[in-house]
Amino acid sequence: MLDVTRLTVLAAVARHGSVTAAARALHYAQPSVSHHLARLEAETGSRLLQRVGRGVRLTEAGRLLAERAEEILGRIAAAEVELAELTGLRAGRVRLAAFPSALGTFVPVAAAGFTTAHPGVDLRFTEAEPPAAIRLLRGGEVDVALVFAHPGESVPDLAAPDPGGVRSETLLEEPSYLVVPAGWAGDRLADHRDRPWIGGCERCRSRLVAACAAEGFVPDIRFTTDDYVAVQALVAAGMGATTLPALALAAHRDPRVRAVRLPGPGRRVSVAVLGEPPDPPATSALLDQIRAAAPAIVR
Repeated sequence: MLDVTRLTVLAAVARHGSVTAAARALHYAQPSVSHHLARLEAETGSRLLQRVGRGVRLTEAGRLLAERAEEILGRIAAAEVELAELTGLRAGRVRLAAFPSALGTFVPVAAAGFTTAHPGVDLRFTEAEPPAAIRLLRGGEVDVALVFAHPGESVPDLAAPDPGGVRSETLLEEPSYLVVPAGWAGDRLADHRDRPWIGGCERCRSRLVAACAAEGFVPDIRFTTDDYVAVQALVAAGMGATTLPALALAAHRDPRVRAVRLPGPGRRVSVAVLGEPPDPPATSALLDQIRAAAPAIVR
């Protein structure tokens, strides 16, 4: 493999016209320049310089290699600048996958803080529920994933013993709420056992059924949607009762519904990244903004 220092010396000789001038420009001793050139000739198996009187000139092979050396050194210099920009968060890209109620609450706060601090970094979002978000993370399509797990369950695709290089940390625990029309009395799930119910995503429906079973009944789920705006509109219209996590109510609160906090542990919200620390600078900076923004949403 060609040595970058020796290529630098050859390029300097070609640029300045002599070994002496090259040594002066590089702040090298002249014998050091001659040594590097001799080693480069030995490495390439080509004669690169020809003596002419008291000076030297490049052979055809020397001119060819000097031209390529300029290209190589230029690319190295450009790479150094680009890496410095990435490390200094003046350039680059970071991608986030998040579930809807996170996108509707603390993610915009974190994003605003990030882009204000690092305007040169391209920040992108995609909406994804936890199982899909983890698959995107493992596939290298996103750098950060926001996920949640209900009490007693692990995040899908993130369970031991094979987390696949994904590591996560808990950001907050958000309580669940019984959500009913403003005119309906009763603060317990069982108070509405004879009414219709509205279910969310598959995991949320399973959680609702389990919570109702703990109070001795099976909910009659008449409608299913994971759109928390639509859910509250259905509740407000008297079409049923439901349960929603705190983030969904923080993202959108229909004034026509009544929300009662339910006892017991809440939904655990976590952030996940891939690989061992330290994280890339842009990822680390985004994580700091998310850590600061998330707890402020749910008090």
